[in-house]
Amino acid sequence: MYVCVSFYAEFMHLPRKRFTDFAAVRQEISDETDRETGRTKAISSVPIHLSIYSPNVVNLALIDLPGLTKVAGQAKSIVEDIENMVRGFIEKPNCIIMAISPANQDLATSDAIKISCEVDPKGERTFGVLTKIDLMDQGTNAVDILEGRSYRLQFPWIGVVNRSQADINKSVDMIAARRREREYFANSPE
Repeated sequence: MYVCVSFYAEFMHLPRKRFTDFAAVRQEISDETDRETGRTKAISSVPIHLSIYSPNVVNLALIDLPGLTKVAGQAKSIVEDIENMVRGFIEKPNCIIMAISPANQDLATSDAIKISCEVDPKGERTFGVLTKIDLMDQGTNAVDILEGRSYRLQFPWIGVVNRSQADINKSVDMIAARRREREYFANSPE
């Protein structure tokens, strides 16, 4: 019996091995990161090349860079290394920037917005992504940001409701997460 799979993923470091289970893809990304960094939770400038083949995806290269985060006890060199790595990509004029910031923190302190404004001051190639909208303090909303009144970009801001750590631990799939996100936006008063 032949089973036709309409989508699969391949890693450059595992030529000719096809993944059809995206939980296995996620695990391979984690394993390859550990192999590269020695499980030190450090960063590496060596990319993991993943190709996804499906009739439902566009032909597009995405580069998932580490977040511009600062964690207590983290070596200062890691913060600088991450910023240098990010700049190395987003300073290229053909790079589209996704400046991702959580809605439950003051956008004025967002390193992603700060660095994207430095390399793209007119916002001509920057998309703002506002995550964790559902975690904003009661009485606040993201309308001014999402409508471009607080931080203006050439493209509209994108609002996102993330899976929680509990959702990830319970293996809530992306289809269920997107359904819950749509329900949140449909029922949100603002």
